[in-house]
Amino acid sequence: MTKAEKQELVAELTSEFKDASAIVVCDYKGMTCHQIEALRADARENDAKVKIVKNTLALIALKEAGQASLEIKDTNLVIWGNDQLTTCKVADRAATANKEKFAVKSGILEGSAVDAKTVIAMAKLPGREELLGMLLNVWNGPARSIAIGLQALATKKAEAAA
Repeated sequence: MTKAEKQELVAELTSEFKDASAIVVCDYKGMTCHQIEALRADARENDAKVKIVKNTLALIALKEAGQASLEIKDTNLVIWGNDQLTTCKVADRAATANKEKFAVKSGILEGSAVDAKTVIAMAKLPGREELLGMLLNVWNGPARSIAIGLQALATKKAEAAA
């Protein structure tokens, strides 16, 4: 890779990292090309991006993007996106599917460096649709109870009148 290509890659990553609300660094040592492509496809479906980047180039791009500093060693794959939950979920699904070969190392959420446990904990949180469904259930609960009670009262009065 020439110096110009490296500078171009760093500039591209810097602009991507500036807009990202979540950046996850993972170890991918031992994964096959098909497994990495499956990870990339999952990331694309969830509006996240995946790239294997040299450590020094990733560190330079993070620094230029104004993101928190991370300790990056060995083989690394970077997953980033605008939605924290989906980005963390993509990394967690890959870690679950490839237990022996893939591990979440660390990440940056909203500009703050976090460890692997935090990234995995974020992945376990329900998504927006699930939360809206839970909220709708909570709102419908009292109305449903009142409707059932009124129906029971109407049935009881109808039986008493007959």
